[in-house]
Amino acid sequence: MSKKEHAEKKNRKNNLVDQSFYDGYKDAIPEDQIWDFQVEGLQKPWIRKPMPNARAKKIAVVFILVIAISISIFFSFWILHTDPFKYGEAEGGGTELIRFSNPGELLELALDYAVTDVLTEATVTTNEKGESERHTSYSLTKDETQPITALHEYAFNCDERIQRITVGKTVTSIDNKAFYSCYALREIRVDPENPNYCDVDGVLFNKDRTELICYPIDHDAYLREKYGYEGQYWPSDNWKNDEAVDKYNEYYTREYEDQVNTYVVPETVKVIGPLAFNYSELFRLYLPEGLERLETMAIFRNWHIERVDTYTGALGADGLPAPEHIKVSLPDSLTYIGSDCFNSAIEMDYMYIPANVTFIGHHAFWGAARNEGKGKLIGLYELHAALDEAAFKAQVDAGDQWTGEYDNGLFPKRVAVVYGEERPAAH
Repeated sequence: MSKKEHAEKKNRKNNLVDQSFYDGYKDAIPEDQIWDFQVEGLQKPWIRKPMPNARAKKIAVVFILVIAISISIFFSFWILHTDPFKYGEAEGGGTELIRFSNPGELLELALDYAVTDVLTEATVTTNEKGESERHTSYSLTKDETQPITALHEYAFNCDERIQRITVGKTVTSIDNKAFYSCYALREIRVDPENPNYCDVDGVLFNKDRTELICYPIDHDAYLREKYGYEGQYWPSDNWKNDEAVDKYNEYYTREYEDQVNTYVVPETVKVIGPLAFNYSELFRLYLPEGLERLETMAIFRNWHIERVDTYTGALGADGLPAPEHIKVSLPDSLTYIGSDCFNSAIEMDYMYIPANVTFIGHHAFWGAARNEGKGKLIGLYELHAALDEAAFKAQVDAGDQWTGEYDNGLFPKRVAVVYGEERPAAH
């Protein structure tokens, strides 16, 4: 094959031949064969002719479309009519709530008996601006022969509507993950006759108040209403970086922070349960001397929390510990710090690990330090331990990457631990 023929073949293969090549073919095609002319070596065009098995292919396409549309309609109908309540048999007898799927805007729910039917009624009103507002009310039918005795893990997982939950007197078991990521949950109330659980102003505890089980994520909304604040008070975006900005200005007062964004754990508490403070909007948390365990993810992703300190004496009339009764950081009585316990506590600037700690779970302080560039480190980029290094490593069972890390140029840098430290004075 000559170089010219080889080039023409290559051009034909790549569909890059020049116009004269096509013109040669075009001029050679008889006018009456322009639509069905067969080029040598290629299949004859099917212009104006039925395709082979065309009828069967059309039927197959229509059949596939009908099946696809039917499946789509089925699942749409199934989703709209899925029972909001899924129950099962609880261990030891009784009924366990396994999953709750909010039917829309259900804001309150009493967990006493199994719900068998949900009726909704929508009304439309006009507000002061002349705008239409739709409101939905719910009527629940319950079976009093099926008392609820248990709440399954993730029973209310990621619900963004429910605001108030009342735990009935028959509930004997609540999984610590039952209310995980309930972003609108403001308060959990417990029937006074319940022998296993109680609440303190909307925060869930076991009956003798030795374990804090759940601090509702949106509890600050409940507290704003309780103390008469009309809206959420936040400082300006740059208040942390601008010393000239008064943190406690007319829009953001110390009183507001004390009443809404501060929580004092009762002195009876020995255990902060798993996920007890998940995603809360707390700025300050006071732990009692006598606390022994911070379970897995106990203070999980509290993005704004600045201080976790210990109190040792009676509370004042305002419900807060007096300055002389405050110790910086964790209680001396603490022995256990669970995995991911202080995950993402990026606003904290100090952490002291007392001498009685014997266990620190993996990633306990993960995501709690960050390099903002130009040598500026924020968060828990340094940890302080009461024991010297040899004693610490001999006594403490520490999980993988418990100290966390932060970006340091091209490579991450492990958070440093300063051993043999004395607890600093309160500030």
